[in-house]
Amino acid sequence: MIGVFDSGEGGLSVLREIASLLPNEKYVYFSDNAHCPYGEKTPEYIQNRSRIITQTLLDKGADIIVVACNTATAAAIKTLREEFPVKFIGMEPAVKPAALGTRTGVIGVLATAGTLKGSKYLKTKGNYQDNCKIVEAVGKGFVELVEAGKLDGPEVIETVSASLKPLLDAGADTIVLGCTHYPFLLPVMQKIAGAEIRFIDPAPAVARHLIYVMVQEGLLDEHSATAVLAKVVKTAEDAALGKSEPAKVAEGTSVELLTSGSSEALERIFKLIV
Repeated sequence: MIGVFDSGEGGLSVLREIASLLPNEKYVYFSDNAHCPYGEKTPEYIQNRSRIITQTLLDKGADIIVVACNTATAAAIKTLREEFPVKFIGMEPAVKPAALGTRTGVIGVLATAGTLKGSKYLKTKGNYQDNCKIVEAVGKGFVELVEAGKLDGPEVIETVSASLKPLLDAGADTIVLGCTHYPFLLPVMQKIAGAEIRFIDPAPAVARHLIYVMVQEGLLDEHSATAVLAKVVKTAEDAALGKSEPAKVAEGTSVELLTSGSSEALERIFKLIV
């Protein structure tokens, strides 16, 4: 069983990528929406919540856990790896593909304050900032919009524009989404930014890395992994031709939803990915 957790519903953007590749696996997803957002909370607070959630997922039978939250990855994944006897997959800041793909030499990073202060992001940024200009912005109000199920409309456009426009004005042609909530607002971002701006969601790369680790841990046989990776190649080819569809959780996939707060909010967003 694959466990996945986030501060709220944003991690469902990661779950859909994983489940679209591995529809026959069983999943348990924990939304900590009673304590969301994590972005401004202390590392100690996030570590404590992550411990509690991890134990819940293990009690449910999880064999491997995806920390589908950039802020929790930055604040807690090292602690979790030291304290629990399972493999953890975290979110990686997708600065490298952005730096390699920019045409203007300017990339933008949209993330929470916690992620932008995290050592993993700062290290990655340091590896590439000599070769390109990196501009940053906190997606102020983005998480709250997604948690409330507000994904379009005047309020959403105004809120997203306020954080996105400074990156565009700085000349960024490639923008990294550094929070798992943000992909749910991608249609609005694309509307504001225009077709020439590229957005990078790290979730597909996390799903591929999970498959690799599962093979290494004996949780997925190599034959199944080869079939999955063939699907990844086909999806990439379709995307290059403009034929790709958003990833979905296939009908019949076993997903148990858990939450520390509103199950209504969790189920509302879950319906968007199936």
